[in-house]
Amino acid sequence: MHETVIANSIIKEAEKHGKVQELYLEIGELAHVPATDLIPCLKSLVPWTITVKEKKAQCECPCGYFGQPTILERGHDSFLIECPECASVPTLTEGTDIKILKVTVE
Repeated sequence: MHETVIANSIIKEAEKHGKVQELYLEIGELAHVPATDLIPCLKSLVPWTITVKEKKAQCECPCGYFGQPTILERGHDSFLIECPECASVPTLTEGTDIKILKVTVE
């Protein structure tokens, strides 16, 4: 499972700070693994309290549009977006990352 590899990477990084009790994540709306897949996987691997903040996708289009793209399709490992103003494919500027915001340790 792809999300297990990413979950294990997050766990390894968090554990560098000590014995983890809580983990705060920011998961982009168009991250490599959707939050709906990643969070259950993390919770099955560790007993920590996990808090997630979703980061909405943001884009920039040559037509001048800045804002949220129209998400036409969202799959595991893929997505299809367009500019809501001109229907071109915009450049994503935010909402694709998975970030550890805070780790609470004993």
